[in-house]
Amino acid sequence: MSASGGTKAIIAALLANAGIAVAKFVGYLITGSSSMLAESVHSVADTSNQGLLLLGGKRARRAATSEHPFGYGRDRYFYSFVVALLLFSLGSVFAIYEGIHKLETHEPLTSPLVAVVILVVAIGLETFSFRTAVHESRPLKGNGTWWQFIRQSKSPELPVVLLEDLGALVGLVLALLGVGLSVLTGNSIFDALGTIAIGILLGIIAIILIVEMKSLLIGEGAAAPVLDRIVAAVEEGGPVQRVIHIRTQYLGPEELLVAAKIALDPGITATDVAREIDAAELRVRAAVPEARLIYLEPDLDRSSIRG
Repeated sequence: MSASGGTKAIIAALLANAGIAVAKFVGYLITGSSSMLAESVHSVADTSNQGLLLLGGKRARRAATSEHPFGYGRDRYFYSFVVALLLFSLGSVFAIYEGIHKLETHEPLTSPLVAVVILVVAIGLETFSFRTAVHESRPLKGNGTWWQFIRQSKSPELPVVLLEDLGALVGLVLALLGVGLSVLTGNSIFDALGTIAIGILLGIIAIILIVEMKSLLIGEGAAAPVLDRIVAAVEEGGPVQRVIHIRTQYLGPEELLVAAKIALDPGITATDVAREIDAAELRVRAAVPEARLIYLEPDLDRSSIRG
């Protein structure tokens, strides 16, 4: 569900941002508004980002090879990390630079009504994209907060699209505010300040995404509730005394590696050991479907032996 839902949200965002980018750039050429230029670059960056997310999803589906025996699932994390860097460099840094430049030159706006109309239409399109991302994310979010979903989601595309769309909506409102105040006061400084505010907003969102995607890229383990379900499933078996230690790591959003050392009854035969390990793997996969690679090492509970 997360893969198809993520793809739907990405395509909706890509189509919306591509159209918005063209309209904004035309608006900038007509009005000379730095807010419009910053928003144009923002939408171009967002459109490129969605293309990268789709590319990452496609490359992640490649079959495992001898060089990459665990597959290419982390390609989705890599391309999402690149998206965060692009949002920071193309979106945030450029907008702040353009805003400071506008403060120094005090260039007046021309045909500001054109900018207002384009921004209002863009808000409508961006709202559609944002609602799509929210709709596709809600089943994965569950009962948690949206912030928890962004922090804990192992599927990178939906949090990226959600934050991008939210940033785009707030940025459009800031641009509209900057242009509107410049028209009302006759002072283009408000357009420049709106541009700088857009840059700061994009920088904050980009930093959040960079931190989260870096954590996924270098390897995150299962969250405590998921880990508890895995341990409980393993220990359900009669011959299993306890899980001595366990390590988990996400190889991709829907692929979890589980490695554990388990204490078994000392009197069981080698055949029983093999049978119990197979049964434990089935229980774990039933409890946590994304646990696709499971390695269980049998051992004795030496703490009880010493006792």
